[in-house]
Amino acid sequence: MMREATKASGTLGVMIEVRAFRDGSAIEEHLALGDAERLIADDGNFVWIDVTDPQPDEIDALGAIFALHPLTIEDAHHRHQRPKVELFEGYAFVVAHPLAIREAPGGDELVDQELVDQELHAFVGRRYIATIRYGADPFSMKVVEHRWLGQADILASEGGGFATYVLLDEVVDGYLSIIESFEDRADDLEDDVFGATAGDDQGTALQERIFRLKREVVRLRRFAAPLRQSLDLIQEEPRLAGSKLQPYYRDVSEHVIRVTELADNIRDLLTSLLEVRVSQVANRLNEITKKISAWAGIILVPTLIAGIYGMNFEHMPELGWRFGYPGAIGAMVLSGIALYAVFKRRGWL
Repeated sequence: MMREATKASGTLGVMIEVRAFRDGSAIEEHLALGDAERLIADDGNFVWIDVTDPQPDEIDALGAIFALHPLTIEDAHHRHQRPKVELFEGYAFVVAHPLAIREAPGGDELVDQELVDQELHAFVGRRYIATIRYGADPFSMKVVEHRWLGQADILASEGGGFATYVLLDEVVDGYLSIIESFEDRADDLEDDVFGATAGDDQGTALQERIFRLKREVVRLRRFAAPLRQSLDLIQEEPRLAGSKLQPYYRDVSEHVIRVTELADNIRDLLTSLLEVRVSQVANRLNEITKKISAWAGIILVPTLIAGIYGMNFEHMPELGWRFGYPGAIGAMVLSGIALYAVFKRRGWL
């Protein structure tokens, strides 16, 4: 298929790609943004406009072509929108957050992975879809386009409703892959928490790993959960999701439910692991405290004996005793041995 990157006007700085399909097949033409209105007017055509990191004037140009509501244009101008679907007269405004996993420079698979948000806005009508992609590494539309062409008959008959289904299905499938990866990492952390010996002190590293994963799971759930309501809203709009598309949207909804349930399970597990780890650290501190106290008690008695006989008062009978020195040393050694045996038997040493 020919792909022509065109500008909406001489002042627009971001390249806008315009592609068209007729009866589910790609139109082999060089298309500009100005051709979109003409193509949309023909019921046999479906138009896709794609732009990455647009400037305000690019968004305004799209708003003029599709006669978008001022509130839609205002939302499209602002990033970090909550995932949602808003229905207007003749079109829908869709916000989704595709996610990817990025490894930080540390390279530790269990510690240095984090989610990368690839925000996506879409204006969807019966005969068109306009996608706006944000981010340093924006969400790739190659698989989405391949699926559109692979089911050309449905694209031709259902138009924007089917295009939106494929788009959201790819986003949610990405969530499933990520949540399964998080599940494996949570299992590894569980093994680390319960596999550490009583004397193994890993400091705060293990707690940090648990907390980081929990934070990413919560982020994933925050992006996935609103999609369930959005999908329900789309299914209630026959102009977007006719009876033929209902099973497809139900399938995506089930995947969203699975993602949120797995996220809840992992979050609960990580919360329990944090509590267990805190208890382990507290128990470890108690063990150290008992050992310190035991050794302090062992040292105390010899120190007391040495302190008494180190006063050197004139009238101390033991000072003139021939066996006073070895007796004092013997008392120190015996008291130390006796106390050590007592503390050892009680498990303090």
